[in-house]
Amino acid sequence: MELGFFDGEFISLNERRVELEDRGYQFGDGIYEATHIYNGKCFALERHLARCRRSLRELRIPVTYMDEELTAIHNDIIEKSGIKDGSIYFQITRGIAKRTHYFPDKVVPLLSMTIREGTPNAKNQKEGIRCMFFEDIRWLRCDIKTINLLGNVLAKQAGHEKGLQGTIQYRKDTNLVTEGSSSNFFIVKDGVIWTHPISNLILKGVTRSILVEEIIPKLGYTIVEKAFSPEFALTADEAFATSTSLEVTPVIEIDGKKIGDGKPGPVAASLLDAYHELIQKECY
Repeated sequence: MELGFFDGEFISLNERRVELEDRGYQFGDGIYEATHIYNGKCFALERHLARCRRSLRELRIPVTYMDEELTAIHNDIIEKSGIKDGSIYFQITRGIAKRTHYFPDKVVPLLSMTIREGTPNAKNQKEGIRCMFFEDIRWLRCDIKTINLLGNVLAKQAGHEKGLQGTIQYRKDTNLVTEGSSSNFFIVKDGVIWTHPISNLILKGVTRSILVEEIIPKLGYTIVEKAFSPEFALTADEAFATSTSLEVTPVIEIDGKKIGDGKPGPVAASLLDAYHELIQKECY
């Protein structure tokens, strides 16, 4: 069953809990992570928790949970829910205080969490998805996984209204692609994999890190962490998006133009196979 965790206790998702002066609720002052569960186990949880700590530090939110505690809560909510395949969303806000823009004194961060059933979209992974370019209007600290996601929401909505499965963002001032609305974005050109370098303009995705640091070197592909234009992306032989929920999903069309031959390519397929092998090793 779907289940929640709020301020130290497990609750039904039907139970309404919100603190009116939670700074996350009033300012978007907090961070989040989303992990995936395979066979009752969280995949790559250590990487998610490391990024969580970094986001907290960047926003100067005190770290009040040890990794061991967060791991135990993850394990408990999985066990109590009985969910074997699904996702966990958790967020930590700065806490509850009288509304002022500056950081309040002596405030305690607030942790909440939900777990829901679900599996990655195998059909999209096999057939590919269609996307559009959209101007990246987000703030300049996209490297922090903050709960303030309106820029991402507007990008996703633009694609949704056109019946598309994804949105690829680019900065108008530089005409360079950054990432998807909730994913990292890669292209393959003449056998070389391209993706935006780590910077304040993109989130360092956990799936991205696993590919770049482990899988791509193991498979012997050449990767260039370098920004590219939307026009260059349209000349690619392959394109794909990565995230915890997407895993590795081919992008076969952008703005109505086919990428390569308009079909999922062999590079993305090999990366997805290798990614699934890691999941099998860690969770089964």
